[in-house]
Amino acid sequence: MTLDLKTPEGLTDAAAAANLSEHGPNSIPQPAPPGVLPRVLGQLRDPMILILLAAAALTATLRDFTDLTVILLVVTLNTTVGVIQELRAEKALSALRQLAAPQARVIRSGRTLVLAADEVVPGDLALLEAGDVVPADLQLVTASRLQADEAALTGESVPVDKELRDDTPIEMSAGTVVTNGRGSGIVTRTGPDSALGQIAALLSAQRPRPTPLQRRLRSLSRTLTITALTLSALVGVSGLLRGRSVSEMLVTAVSLTVAAVPESLPAVVMLALALGAHRMAKKAAVVRSLPAVETLGAVTVIAADKTGTMTEGVMLAERLWTESGHSVAQGHGYAPDGSIEPVGQGSSSPAAMTRLLRDIVLCNDADLRPPDADHESWLPLGDPTEAALVTLAAKGGVVAADHRKAHPRTAEIPFDSIRKRMTTVHQLTGRDRFLVVCKGAPDVLLDGQIIQYGDLDAARAVAADLARQGLRVLAVADREEQSDVDLAHAESGLHLAGLIAITDPVRHNAAEVVAAFGNAGVSLLLITGDAPGTARAVADRIGLDPGDHVVTGTDIDDGLDPGPASQARVYARIRPEQKLDIVRAWQAEGQVVAMTGDGVNDAPALRRADIGVAMGKDGTEVARQAADLVLTNDDLGTVVTAIEEGRRIHGNVRTFLRYALSGGAAEVVVMLVGPLLGLTVPLLPAQILWINMLTHGLPGVALGAEPADPKAMSRGPRAPDEHVLGGGLWQRIAWTGGLISLVAIAAGVWAERTDGPWQTMTFIVLGMAQLGVVMALRRPASPGTSRVRFLDLAVAGAGIAQLLPLVFAPLRELLGLETLTLTQLGVALIVAAVPGLVVRVLRRFRSRG
Repeated sequence: MTLDLKTPEGLTDAAAAANLSEHGPNSIPQPAPPGVLPRVLGQLRDPMILILLAAAALTATLRDFTDLTVILLVVTLNTTVGVIQELRAEKALSALRQLAAPQARVIRSGRTLVLAADEVVPGDLALLEAGDVVPADLQLVTASRLQADEAALTGESVPVDKELRDDTPIEMSAGTVVTNGRGSGIVTRTGPDSALGQIAALLSAQRPRPTPLQRRLRSLSRTLTITALTLSALVGVSGLLRGRSVSEMLVTAVSLTVAAVPESLPAVVMLALALGAHRMAKKAAVVRSLPAVETLGAVTVIAADKTGTMTEGVMLAERLWTESGHSVAQGHGYAPDGSIEPVGQGSSSPAAMTRLLRDIVLCNDADLRPPDADHESWLPLGDPTEAALVTLAAKGGVVAADHRKAHPRTAEIPFDSIRKRMTTVHQLTGRDRFLVVCKGAPDVLLDGQIIQYGDLDAARAVAADLARQGLRVLAVADREEQSDVDLAHAESGLHLAGLIAITDPVRHNAAEVVAAFGNAGVSLLLITGDAPGTARAVADRIGLDPGDHVVTGTDIDDGLDPGPASQARVYARIRPEQKLDIVRAWQAEGQVVAMTGDGVNDAPALRRADIGVAMGKDGTEVARQAADLVLTNDDLGTVVTAIEEGRRIHGNVRTFLRYALSGGAAEVVVMLVGPLLGLTVPLLPAQILWINMLTHGLPGVALGAEPADPKAMSRGPRAPDEHVLGGGLWQRIAWTGGLISLVAIAAGVWAERTDGPWQTMTFIVLGMAQLGVVMALRRPASPGTSRVRFLDLAVAGAGIAQLLPLVFAPLRELLGLETLTLTQLGVALIVAAVPGLVVRVLRRFRSRG
């Protein structure tokens, strides 16, 4: 296919469809997922499964086919559950990747379209501006002060200028990031043919890194394994001293080691993280990496960017001021409907207003998209603030397209957050007349160096008054020249045209969100590049106490520590690099910081924060790629839900540890203490493995899907350095395990003293008591949800399987059990219920206290 690089006008819809059919989607082929056999082998490499396989080999050598059968059954069940959870997690992450896919802007059939990047085809005319990730390899056709970060491909950390010179073609590669300026280019290569695709083809798939929680749990597992091996060896030696055979005690020791260590723990963690990410995606919070789900529960500080986070991000230019007076605009959002009405006796003159409105559409790169089948309202194309200016001008009868056509732009100095202004040059009627227009922050333009003509004192007073009301103020100035303008001297000697006051309405639920963070023990910081008065006004509206002092960027430059020592909650006139300073200062004091943002300048702070939260609806692609969490609805209230989900996951893992470790500890105690009370061999190896399979299997995994603790959001975040068994958990494990072992031994001793089947009694009570404990740890159902959950079904199934040997002779013989009378069974069930009842009563007592 031959691409037209000289007169690019974009493709038609039909041509784009044909190119998509010919070249395929603009995506890098993902490595094929592993088959069933590699997944099974991966599960079999787990240390606990390896111990079981060693036990199977040992029992096969000793011709102990009963224990061999049970061991293989346990291995099969654990492997099956592990593979199923791996597939579920992979499916959930695949769906999340689709939600987080980047976007691109192209011209097709004369329309500007926002498409998923994988829909871009060769021949498309792609539009680029600061913050965009280049969607495919392309050749530039226009560029204005364009710079790109090519570190993803070249490793070069300094942005590269992309200026068009003579006839030298300038190419940009897929995956690079536009850091400054704007431009457009014809797509030349997509998908695997692009530079990024060729590099990706050389890379092998990398296994995901374990989360911090998983690393802590692995450390715990090593400790538990050593402890269990020591205790199991003690049990083995004890049996040998009582005359038991070496082979029997060896198998018993191995079985007890497996029973004492929760080998289903990795499956529980993976299920909890995957389900948490899936639930968060349904609530408009897309997790880009599973570790973020876990870390959210420990967040202690939210550093929130004001614009687009605490406010709606739907900019409304509502007030105008010229030297002849004030005016106010009517209307909502970006719809170019409404009017501009005078305020007071000294309203702006028509000529002054027309001049001001002309300037704000010329020094402007945005446009408006009318409603269509997919969007019910007018939407901004480009920067929302600039789109609001286009809307304001339309309300005053100044049509942006007409003025831009009549006064074409010949040069520009784009806006950046350091200079806080933008300047453009336009050709007026006649070849030798040019107009310079500059707009930017009043404290920059009204300093007497840039705007040198007009009533600057009055303008400063009006700007300060508007800022105190929480409005964002722009100063606008212009100058006419008889010859072409030298950009080096364009920003001086300008005449004041007027002021525009813009409001970004506070979100309807902002006050509720601030209160929710406070109740959850999470500190909220408000960060903005606006003036201190604007920042304080917004803080007052959302119920955030700004304290005695709003920290400014100047304060930080002067050496003020922006961390907790400053006692600051509101930061104003903050530059991008200072956001990074704020995050670092709070982290240095041991805080776990989440940072929200939507712009290119937020990316470093998003990356540095423990959790970067990007706005996915109106945010830039750079911000989304730098973040761990993307809010598809741009609503900070979603972070409250995400934090609750993180705490839910951590709580569920701790609940599983209490359940599994207390059961394992009880089994060890029974095997150690039972012989001292006349129970020569309390449990056979097959019986231990059977109990372990039922209790640590589906019931344990089901705990990962339990609902959140209703009080989780009122207890505050956990300490970042808290041990996974901290906060009194190991004490609860100890007494719960002791209680289970006590009733199991008591039942066995009673049966032995009454000449009953004491080993069967011990087996039934030990298994059913653990299932009773997990039901006692079950959280109440959330309002409006079903009271029957996966955990209930898992426990019911495990309970039936635990009692099944009593009525199914082949299984009874396999496990070496005997039948029980109705009286004996009744005693066993009543005694087994005691630990669960005690746990339940104590939990309710604590909750009321």
